[in-house]
Amino acid sequence: MEVIKYSPPGKNAAKFHESDAFVRGLMGPVGSGKSSSCCVEIVARALRQRPSRDGIRRSRWLIIRNTYPELKSTTIKTWETWFPANVAPIKWDTPITSTMKINNIGDGTGLELEVMFMALDKPTETGKLRSLELTGAWINEASEVPKEIFDMVTQRVGRFPSKLQGGPSWCGIILDTNPCDDDHWYYKLAEEDCPPKWEFFRQPGGLQRLEDGSYAPNPDAENVFNLPGGYSYYQQQVPSKSEDWINVFLLGNYGSTKDGKPVYPEYNDKVHCLNKNVEGERGLPIVLGWDFGLTPACVILQVTGRGKIIILDELVSEDMGIRQFTNDVVKPVLMNKYSGFQIHSAGDPAGNIRAQTDERTCLQELLEAGIYTEPAATNDFIPRRESVAFFMTRMMDGEPAFLLNPRCTNLRKGFLGRYKFERLKTSGNARYKDRPVKDIYSHIQDALQYACLKVRSGLTPARARAVTKRSSKGWT
Repeated sequence: MEVIKYSPPGKNAAKFHESDAFVRGLMGPVGSGKSSSCCVEIVARALRQRPSRDGIRRSRWLIIRNTYPELKSTTIKTWETWFPANVAPIKWDTPITSTMKINNIGDGTGLELEVMFMALDKPTETGKLRSLELTGAWINEASEVPKEIFDMVTQRVGRFPSKLQGGPSWCGIILDTNPCDDDHWYYKLAEEDCPPKWEFFRQPGGLQRLEDGSYAPNPDAENVFNLPGGYSYYQQQVPSKSEDWINVFLLGNYGSTKDGKPVYPEYNDKVHCLNKNVEGERGLPIVLGWDFGLTPACVILQVTGRGKIIILDELVSEDMGIRQFTNDVVKPVLMNKYSGFQIHSAGDPAGNIRAQTDERTCLQELLEAGIYTEPAATNDFIPRRESVAFFMTRMMDGEPAFLLNPRCTNLRKGFLGRYKFERLKTSGNARYKDRPVKDIYSHIQDALQYACLKVRSGLTPARARAVTKRSSKGWT
């Protein structure tokens, strides 16, 4: 078969083929040959499947893409390029199926390979997988497929052929993807968890960024000889693209491409994010900012003597009431890291609304915990946003007036584009909603805004002492 003459498009793709890991991932920029490598890998594994008693090597694979239009226009087209209808005819029923049958592959044995194609982009669609008996599965563009789909597939492979037919010689899952963001499940598996006997391979970018900000061909790039125009395939894509887009699709780095309008275009990560974490300075008070609800968040910042603000810590939660959040998350940090610091505290004015259960407010809960907290001056979005942008756009003593500790990862991701205005679905010029998307990144941003409103109110040392004195269980 033609597949036997296949030459991997690069050393990382070659390692991908050589591995026998149960889960294998291949990440790279556009044009690196990922999809072709996975198509060929399926057939290569089928050829290595041990024959059953009747001399037939049987395999059954599932190929997953997030939507049917992309499944048909990209994934299946790539499959047909390598294995056309005269080799592996396709039936367009549900599910779409390609079957490859060869009476003699050259050693007297035959081949029967069944490949099913399914589009799955919702966690609720795992039910479509529960009755499948597979040898292996390929998740194409894994960054666009939910983790729940991947989890379900792991328990469906290794079930075909049956033990009566000899069982599978190898079973598992192969994944390919463009670089994803660092909070994606693929990143966590590949870079953080690294489960034993799972392997993830990363292809170099097609271009590399030079010190002057320009882009040049990357000599380590893979599959360049198969691309139309070679390196010009990548270079001609650079004009009009954002740095984020180039970073992901051409340089092959982890990151995100913004699909909305950032709330803080004033933020510059190279300017506003510190190179390393700093701790609070003794003798200066700290300011807490709070956002309430069932995902409460708290920001801890400090104002220097010259008026710069340094975001020291962020504390976030999920499905947690303010009482539990304060006692289990915030107070331990205050006692261990900020004991002896004078505290100012401000929160969402909605924290004055009584709960329907025990008629206590969030501000009362904080006071009971020993943290006297004032409601912020306003809940209007524009003043809140401007209270943060005020510091971002100023320099003091040759340094920015807004500095962020890199350990504040949720805030940093929000500033880098996750905290955004959603784009409206309209024709013509781009238009956006006038309020940011409410998600895990917005809660901590709200908390920061309330803290900055507090700072801009101009607290004096005398007022700071009065605030601390009013706390029922002072922290000084």
